[in-house]
Amino acid sequence: MTVRELVLKNRSYRRFHENVPVGEAQLREWVDLARLTASGGNKQPLRYVLGCDPQTNAKIFEHLGWAAYLPDWKGPEEGDRPAAYIVILGDTTLASSFGCDHGIAAQAIMLGAAEQGWGGCIIGSVRREHLQVALGIPSQYEILLALALGKPKETVVIDPVTRGDIKYWRDAQGNHHVPKRSLDEVILTLTP
Repeated sequence: MTVRELVLKNRSYRRFHENVPVGEAQLREWVDLARLTASGGNKQPLRYVLGCDPQTNAKIFEHLGWAAYLPDWKGPEEGDRPAAYIVILGDTTLASSFGCDHGIAAQAIMLGAAEQGWGGCIIGSVRREHLQVALGIPSQYEILLALALGKPKETVVIDPVTRGDIKYWRDAQGNHHVPKRSLDEVILTLTP
């Protein structure tokens, strides 16, 4: 699979085959990819909480926001929820800010999952204080992102942006459409 094919396969999935388990060994393999990515100043301040059992998953799910552009949808129903989660933390004893380390790590995890036929969603809408308490995360760790993972149960379609509208949407068949700006729009040509 080429890098381009892998990037196109790696979409933000929000509905999963919840009954297809993701084991801890698989999560560890994906975190190992993240561990090997770049880190600002090579501080390596990221830490990870793994969730692949129903109790932990329920605690994490309760504190996530799922799709801001779909205001009537409160997230996946039972049976469509992720089979696993990885919560990315920043250790504040090692760094006071985390730059883009967690974004790089999250993308490495997602690309690793996509390569193996899994899918996921990087979630920044997290009720952090509540999740910190629910999981018993010590205060030295800052919750940065939550990654929802599992076997995708939906089709994600990339569409061109029309009339400037970048909001994702679902069609009558439940396909998730994500508008993307054109290459010409995102590349600036500057004249000196």
